[in-house]
Amino acid sequence: MSAVTTTTTTTATTTATATGATAATTSLAATVENPQVRRRRRLSPGKRLPATRFLGPALLLALWAAASAAGQLDPGAIPAPWTVLETGVHLWTAGTLPTDILTSLQRAGSGFAIGLTAGIALALASGLSRTGEALIDGSVQLNRAIPTLGLIPLFILWLGIGETFKVAIIAIVVYIPIYLNTHAALSGIDSRFVELAEVQGLSRYAFIRRIVIPGALPGFFVGLRLGVTGSWLGLVVLEQINATSGLGYMMFQAQNYGQTDVILVGLVVYGIFGLISDSAVRLIERRVLSWRRTLSS
Repeated sequence: MSAVTTTTTTTATTTATATGATAATTSLAATVENPQVRRRRRLSPGKRLPATRFLGPALLLALWAAASAAGQLDPGAIPAPWTVLETGVHLWTAGTLPTDILTSLQRAGSGFAIGLTAGIALALASGLSRTGEALIDGSVQLNRAIPTLGLIPLFILWLGIGETFKVAIIAIVVYIPIYLNTHAALSGIDSRFVELAEVQGLSRYAFIRRIVIPGALPGFFVGLRLGVTGSWLGLVVLEQINATSGLGYMMFQAQNYGQTDVILVGLVVYGIFGLISDSAVRLIERRVLSWRRTLSS
């Protein structure tokens, strides 16, 4: 009787094990055959981390400070960060740095405003009309092919060596990327939306407001970021040409006297303004285009 019971128990155990193995094999086969059963892999970059855009500059600053403290950098060629900070504080206390910063901001702001207006107006005229495209796009492409800073001697002959030619050059540097990206965004609007607007009987104004502007905004903001950066790049060069104030003038004077720390102060201020202005544009872009579902969001 005991032997029969043992045999029965062994048989039941073997049957259960075989059943469990069969079920596991079946489940594994179902998982392989049906990929949806498997856990979905995340391919997106993940959640946005706060203040990550400032991590790179902070790392560069830390490396600069470490190399200076270890004596790996020549103080005459690349002063330590604390030396540059002391020089900046001294220039600010003396009143030189605030005046130069204000002058540079006025020049960059005036040129940027003119370039922004011209870029948007030309892009709309060229992107919404075949006649406008025929008259405008070729001229803008020709202007883009000519180095803008190479126009400085000609503009000096036309406008003199005062503030006017500096603002005009900055405006040209700004309007080109804004025009190109906005025009490309307008040209890339799906024609089905245009057909839908015609079927719905939208007016010209409603068509621009409800289809053209939302479709062109992503490209416009790309051009706006490039334009903001271009205004600062152009300003660095222009303020070293017959200027009596401004950050570029301060750096040019420091070059004549071999003051590397003053030059680095000017470069740091330019970099800070460029980073802040670009971050501000990106913040506005995220707010205005919050309706989009993109990889970065």
